Amino acid sequence: MASSASLMVLALLMASIAAIAEARAFFIFGDSLVDSGNNNYLETTARADSPPYGIDYPTGRPTGRFSNGLNIPDLIGKQIGLSESPLPYLSPDFNGKKLLLGANFASAGVGILNDTGVQFVNILRMYRQLELFEEYKRRLSGLVGTRQANRVVNQALVLITVGGNDFVNNYYLVPFSARSRQYSLPDYVRFLISEYRKLLMKLYKAGARRVLVTGTGPLGCVPAELAMRGNNGGCSQELQRAASLYNPQLVQMINGLNDKIGRDVFISANTQKMHNDFVSDPQAFGFTTSEIACCGQGPYNGLGLCTQLSNLCPNRDLYAFWDPFHPSEKANKLIVEQIMTGSNEYMNPTNLSTIIAFDSKI
Repeated sequence: MASSASLMVLALLMASIAAIAEARAFFIFGDSLVDSGNNNYLETTARADSPPYGIDYPTGRPTGRFSNGLNIPDLIGKQIGLSESPLPYLSPDFNGKKLLLGANFASAGVGILNDTGVQFVNILRMYRQLELFEEYKRRLSGLVGTRQANRVVNQALVLITVGGNDFVNNYYLVPFSARSRQYSLPDYVRFLISEYRKLLMKLYKAGARRVLVTGTGPLGCVPAELAMRGNNGGCSQELQRAASLYNPQLVQMINGLNDKIGRDVFISANTQKMHNDFVSDPQAFGFTTSEIACCGQGPYNGLGLCTQLSNLCPNRDLYAFWDPFHPSEKANKLIVEQIMTGSNEYMNPTNLSTIIAFDSKI
C-alpha cells in the first residue's frame, strides 16, 4: 500500500503537470537562427557549443545557440509566459513534464531542401524534424493520454524559421552549383516555395494550428556576405535579389494556405524588413555597426567561424550581428518586439500579441 508521503508526491507531480499544461506549449522547427542545441548531440561542424558562444547567456556558457545570449525562441517563450525555454529534442534532459513545455527540433545548417547543407553531414533535415515531432507526440500521449496530447499540440504556438540556407548553403554555396545550373533564380524561388508549402501542410496535418513563419533576413547584408561577395562595402546584390524574390512569394503562399484551410493558421513575419530597419540605420537602434560582426576575423569579421581565437567585441549590444551570419541578442530582441507588436507592414495577418489575446478568449 502506498504511503501518504508517496501519494502526496504523486499528487504534487500531477498538479505541476496540470499547471504546465495550462500554459501554451511552444514548438520550434528550422535552422541555426532558432536551434537551441540539437547539433551539440550530432556529429557535425555546424555547432555553437564552444566559447565565446553564450558569453551573455544567463549561465555565461555556450549552449549550442548561435548567439552571444538568448535567441529568438527564448525571447518568444518569455513573451508567451513560459517558465523556461523548450529544450532541444535531442537533449538527454528532455523527459517527463518538460515535454509539456514543447520542444525545439531545429538544427543548424538545414534548409527547405534535403540537399541544402550537405557539407554539414549529420544534421536534422526538415523531414527528420517532422518525424521527431511525431515521435514526440507519441511520448506525450504516454505521459498525459492521447486526448490531452492532441490538445497540447492544437493549442501550441509553432515557430518555423528555414529558407536562408537554401540560398547561402546551396544555390550560392559555390559558383555553378548544381541547383544554379538546374534553375534560374526565379524558378528556384518558385521551387522552394512549392516545397515549403508541402512542409507547412505536413505541420498542419500533424496538429499545428498556430504557426509563425519567418521570412529570410537581408541575405546579402550579413557580415559573411559583405566579406565574400559585397561590392565596395555594399551588400551582395545577387543575394539581396534572392531575398526580395523569395519573401513576397512566401507571404502569398501563406495567404493561399490560410484561404484554403479557412482560418489564419499561418502567420508570416517579415524578418527582411525587421532586419533592414537596423541594417540601414543602425544608430537609430543603438548599434554602432550593422556591417561588422562582433566575433570573427577578416573583413567585417565575416570570414570563418567564431572561435576563441577570433576578434571579439567588448560590448555585444553595440553590434547588430554577433557572428558572420547571426544577429546579436539585442538584435533578436528587436526582431521579437516586432513579432509581438509590429504593424501589418511586419506581421501578416496580424502580430503575435493580437493572436494570443484572440486565442485566450476562445
